Amino acid sequence: MNFSLKGSKKTALFLLALALAVMGWTGHSFLAMHEADVVVPAPGFVEHRLSEWFDGIAGTPADTAVYIQDSGLPGGTVFVMGGTHPNEPAASMAAVLLLERAHVTAGRLIVVPFANMMAFNHNSPQEGHPQSFHFALPDGSRRVFRYGSRATNAIYQWPAPDIYIHEPSGQNLAGSESSNLNRAHPGLPDGNLTQRLAYALLEMIRKEKVDLAFDLHEASPEYPVVNAIVAHEKSMELAAMVTMELEAAGIPMRLEPSPTNLRGLTHREWGDNSDVMPILMETGNPSQGRLRGRTDEALVLTGEDKFYAKASELGRLFIPYERDQPIDLRVARHVTAIMSFVEMLGMVKPEAEIAVDGVPSYGEIVERGLGAFLAPLPRS
Repeated sequence: MNFSLKGSKKTALFLLALALAVMGWTGHSFLAMHEADVVVPAPGFVEHRLSEWFDGIAGTPADTAVYIQDSGLPGGTVFVMGGTHPNEPAASMAAVLLLERAHVTAGRLIVVPFANMMAFNHNSPQEGHPQSFHFALPDGSRRVFRYGSRATNAIYQWPAPDIYIHEPSGQNLAGSESSNLNRAHPGLPDGNLTQRLAYALLEMIRKEKVDLAFDLHEASPEYPVVNAIVAHEKSMELAAMVTMELEAAGIPMRLEPSPTNLRGLTHREWGDNSDVMPILMETGNPSQGRLRGRTDEALVLTGEDKFYAKASELGRLFIPYERDQPIDLRVARHVTAIMSFVEMLGMVKPEAEIAVDGVPSYGEIVERGLGAFLAPLPRS
């Protein structure tokens, strides 16, 4: 069958204009992911760059901000890290909340809200994830944050090997895990960018003589290790005390030992390669799970999903789920657990006692919402 297509100049111009509009929209969307999230540190925090502890990441996309508040009084040093996986937003938001509210009255607090900056500037389109989420503030303004990816952006680290061999253990992992910061510890000073980032974090922990370190995460509701504390053996006594206190306060929390045969994770490698007591914590995030329906900003913020509601009815989830799991609740769990650790640290290590106030309670965050405690952005 023979046929021909004929178009007018108007049609051609229309299609060209449409193509340019699509290019403009997608280009703007792409560039927006490369604009760093803005934070408003509480008085007393001093901003540093991670490259100050390891210059092997200086001038690279792996470098990230490190905020330190020193009370000037004796005590321990606590380190809180969010953003290992930027598709786990309650983790970075808990760190941001501490950064913007904490007042340290004994010892020191170190906060890294966006650990893997190389994973914040892209996301996973095949997952249907939104590029950002926002919070409304009491003054009517809003704060916007990026929803990134689990993995380092391939533009900084490519190609992935067929098999990723973790150093120094020699454990074999899937090649894609070479871009996973939480499989790169303790890191390599001459490795790929993700490994060098991991090495820089450990150097900071060592040189600053950190006593207690947190790596904050989220997991899908059907994952067994969720609403959980994962503790290295040197952290287990303190973690057990905190777990009991949280349970008594009506905040269910699992306590899991750090596996000795799974390498590359903070709770194992930080503990084995420094004097720090490491803790990893997981909350339940429906926007990460495999059972979810529509994936959008609303799911990230509210956790409401009819498919998870059905899975809960069938007993397939590892968290309590009453048609929601909002980010306010998830952040409240992280922050409340951290504050419990801080309060009890001096009981197991008296010389490392630290005091922090100004941080909202579990009930305040859940009832008023996270936006009530974020600082307004400075007006330009």
